[in-house]
Amino acid sequence: MAASDTRDGAAPRKTSTFRLALALPLLAAALLPGAFAGGGTRRWFGGRGESQRAEAQAAKDAAAAAFYELDTAQRGLRISIETITAVDGSPEARRAVEGFEALGRRIDEVSHAYIEAVDAHDLDRDELDAATANRARGELHRAKEELDRVKGELDRFEEGLAPLLGSAETQLARLAPAVERARQALRGASGALDAVRDGGLRADDLALRLARLGPELTRLNEGAGRHGVAETLQRADGVLRDAEAVRAEAERLPERAAEIDRRLVSLRTRTEALTTRTGGVEPVLSELRRRFSAACWQDLQHVPEQAAETLRQAGDRLAEAGRARAEQRWPDATSLLSTVRALLDSTDEAVSAAGERLRRLDAVAKDPTAEVDRTRFAVRDAQRLAMAGRSTPDPRHARPLDEAVARLDRALGSLEGRHPDYWHFLTELEAVRASAAHVVGLIREERGTGH
Repeated sequence: MAASDTRDGAAPRKTSTFRLALALPLLAAALLPGAFAGGGTRRWFGGRGESQRAEAQAAKDAAAAAFYELDTAQRGLRISIETITAVDGSPEARRAVEGFEALGRRIDEVSHAYIEAVDAHDLDRDELDAATANRARGELHRAKEELDRVKGELDRFEEGLAPLLGSAETQLARLAPAVERARQALRGASGALDAVRDGGLRADDLALRLARLGPELTRLNEGAGRHGVAETLQRADGVLRDAEAVRAEAERLPERAAEIDRRLVSLRTRTEALTTRTGGVEPVLSELRRRFSAACWQDLQHVPEQAAETLRQAGDRLAEAGRARAEQRWPDATSLLSTVRALLDSTDEAVSAAGERLRRLDAVAKDPTAEVDRTRFAVRDAQRLAMAGRSTPDPRHARPLDEAVARLDRALGSLEGRHPDYWHFLTELEAVRASAAHVVGLIREERGTGH
């Protein structure tokens, strides 16, 4: 039988070869229509003896058919097992292999019994008597029953393999398309890179990334037989992903170069504009010093020097970015431009802070009423929300709101001196509004969750 032909690298068993050599000619002879026709020298016996010979021959034919069905089923199951082991190395798959080998041993046993029964009786012998024919019929019938029983075990075992086999077949079905997609992705990436180079862009980093995929392509071409199905599928997916990334970046490269050019021009223009604006900070500081107390402006007095330094750094980074662009070092150019933008943002914020400070101090010095009213409204709104549906407020809400009212009153009192600190007044009112907003958020969150 197929399961016993070769196992664990050992030489084929003589018994298996001998069985097949005997069984298959016997099966063929049994099926020949002229096997018992005239032309021979055998004497024919009529009556009950000939009937018993025919019954024995029928049992022999049935056993041969059962033997053939079991052999065919075992060969088919071997293919299924090989499919599973080609893909799956899990403990479940190993148990399936062990189960198949155990079945193979059972099949060897019943096949041996069947061939011994066939060898023991020559049903074509002229001198075959009725007792021998009956004995042959019984032994061949029992051999057939054993063959059928093991065939049933094999069928049930095969049914249990369905999940493993289905998964393995799915992976095998994915294998060839996955490898082909990876190859096509590599060709696409190579074509996109050639197009970029034809346009005058070197794209050295992309060329290096593509070259690194060469060994992976070699392993894909060596096939799953050498590297395994699961590993080959994983490699194909990785090559596809990396090659697609190279292709996409190559196709975007002309636009990326144009975008870097636009950013270089834009950031140079912004640097020049900020340099001009920085020159206006000192007059603003002079106005602040002249009209307001030191507490209102002393945190801004270093803005001109700091702005000049960050603008100098931005100019240096811009020059480096220009050189990186000329040398087509795209990642370096992009990183440097991001640094320039961050430097300019911080400078813009500092320069704007001086002018905004003067504007707000001017407004509150003329009339603090608007800021006070805005803050009182925020506190009262929070108080109304805290009392909604209650006779007394929750202390967790009432306490911070009471403190906010007291803080507002103290801030108003600080304006009564000869040189009031308007900036402290403004920051205190901002803190009061923030405290009221926190209480409102807390109340809404608690009511939203049903607390």
